[in-house]
Amino acid sequence: MEDGMTFRRTARALSATALTGALILAAAPATFADQTRRDQWALKALQAESVWKVSTGSGVTVAVVDNGVNAEHIDLKGNVLKGRDFEDGDDDASPVGTNSGSGHGTSIASDIAGHGHGLDGEDGVKGLAPDAKILPIRSGTNGYADAIRYAVDQGAEIINISEFQTQDLPQDREAVAYAIAHNVLIVSGSGNGGSANIQFPAKYPGVLAVGGVDSSGEIWEKSNYGPEVLLVAPAARIVNAGWPGNTKLSIGDGTSDATAFVSAAAALIRAKFPDLTAGQVANRLVKTAVVPASVKGISLPDEKYGYGIINPLAALTKDIPAGSKYGPLKVSGSEGSSSAAPSTSKSDADNAAEGKKEDQGSKALLVALGVVAVVVIGLIVLLTVKLSRRNKNKNGGPGAPAAYPQHGQQPFPPQQNPYQQPVSPQQQNPYQQQPTPPPGQWPPQQ
Repeated sequence: MEDGMTFRRTARALSATALTGALILAAAPATFADQTRRDQWALKALQAESVWKVSTGSGVTVAVVDNGVNAEHIDLKGNVLKGRDFEDGDDDASPVGTNSGSGHGTSIASDIAGHGHGLDGEDGVKGLAPDAKILPIRSGTNGYADAIRYAVDQGAEIINISEFQTQDLPQDREAVAYAIAHNVLIVSGSGNGGSANIQFPAKYPGVLAVGGVDSSGEIWEKSNYGPEVLLVAPAARIVNAGWPGNTKLSIGDGTSDATAFVSAAAALIRAKFPDLTAGQVANRLVKTAVVPASVKGISLPDEKYGYGIINPLAALTKDIPAGSKYGPLKVSGSEGSSSAAPSTSKSDADNAAEGKKEDQGSKALLVALGVVAVVVIGLIVLLTVKLSRRNKNKNGGPGAPAAYPQHGQQPFPPQQNPYQQPVSPQQQNPYQQQPTPPPGQWPPQQ
């Protein structure tokens, strides 16, 4: 038991620093509430008002795997589903304790799906996807496997894990593969140590790892970095729902918040484009990401910025081809394979044998079609020759001069081989350097 508790503290210690020293604020008059919304600089930076005219995340469930979510908070009530507590073994996923760190999950949930309160939700904290639903999960003391599988089985389309752990657990790796096989996007934070030290689950193949930036668009000084980082989002001075109590607010820093904003952006996309795969959702975010002018020209993906800062409005409105199933997600062979999905009645050997038979049948059909095509072409040529000779005999010579090409022209149009493979254009890197945003758009351009 002691080992489990020690592991749990290690897993959550750095993720909880997002609220260390946070300013806990009691609910206040309307004038303060208006100021609260103005202090949510990330919403303005991410063009939330314009984004909500396109998508609000309605119909999408985001699982928040954390230390519990206060479903009764005034800015979250109605958007939090019944979840699961794998630490206490019950269905009450509320936070436990009264310290600032115990409100971590509530804060993350409000970044994603806070709806504010008052007239038209103008007061309090609002999330980037205010109509999404939150599935709260307390992950327990031994990794994330149970939480991930539960989220998938409960219909979550996105799993937000604003935590990390130092250990690479086989069951966690398998659970990530399970999520990928079921088309569920996992988003996880890079960590808050300011070092090249990406840990788990962000380090697993197929997980969308997120770093953080400040209000200037520069990398937040404590954002961990490495080749796993794909995107960055606001991480400094983030106002969100607090704990304990149902009206408290907090201000904190951390890649935990950045992760939540990316999960919210993914929810917006899934609501508008429900047929996209998890990788294709990530593709839209990556293809529209931007970098500040201060780092213009860097080679992407960059170990700190990844492909850039999320731009939800562009991700929702730009004409972007869906792309491959896994998009920019770095999925290994085992992730997303049938081995991660529920087993079927047929064995791998049976499937392989059937596949081989299908391949052989396809080859035989192609050969037969080729033979038929040759015979048909031969008959057409023979018929053409006979008709030409008959016309020549009737007219006493070749056809009229006008039938011949003019000087310099090709005597006959070039014949195209119907079986010739088209030459593919040179393939470009689909995730090449992203442009900086236009003037007036965040991040600020110098």
